[in-house]
Amino acid sequence: MADANTKRGIEPATAMNSAAIIAQLDLEPHLEGGYFRRSYTAAHNIDGRAAMSSIYYLLSAGSPIGHLHRNRSDILHFWQGGCALHYTLIAPDGEISHPILGPNIAAGESLQMLVPGGYWKASELKHIEALDSDYGLISEAVCPGFDFADHEMASVALIQRDHPQHWPAVAHLVSPQSQDNKHS
Repeated sequence: MADANTKRGIEPATAMNSAAIIAQLDLEPHLEGGYFRRSYTAAHNIDGRAAMSSIYYLLSAGSPIGHLHRNRSDILHFWQGGCALHYTLIAPDGEISHPILGPNIAAGESLQMLVPGGYWKASELKHIEALDSDYGLISEAVCPGFDFADHEMASVALIQRDHPQHWPAVAHLVSPQSQDNKHS
C-alpha cells in the first residue's frame, strides 16, 4: 500500500539519489557547500526578526563538505535521510567535538542535534563510497530566524589565530573562498 507522499508523486528519500532530491526539493547551492532551500519563515517577529526559520540542507558526493562557519543563533539539526553527517564543532572555549547526525542511534548517532550560537560548525559526508546513498539530508531550525548578518565563514587566519591547536584537523574544512572575509 502506497503512503500519502508516494500518492502525491513524492518518492521516499531512501529510493532517491542526490540529483533527484535536489530537483524535487528545489534546492540550490549553498555558500557553505552542499545545497539548501528555506522551507519556513515565521510570520511573527521577536524584536524585529522572524521568530523562527528552517531549511532543508543536503550534502552530496559532489559537494561533501559544509565548510566551517558560525552563527549567532542556536540551530537545531534534524536528520532526514541518506547517509549520516559527521560534524566538527568548536566551542567558544576551544573544546572540539565530533557528533554524528544519522539514523544509527545504536551506534551513537543522533536523529537531532543542537549547535549553540557562537560554535564553529562544519559537516561532512564520509566513507560515501562504501554506502548505498550519495547524499545526506537534514533540516535545520533557527530561533530567532536566520539572518546573514549573524553568519560568519571561517578563514585560515581566524582559525589559526583562535584555535591553532585544531588547525591540522580542521584545515580541510575551511572554505577556499573564505579568505579572511566576514559574510563570504
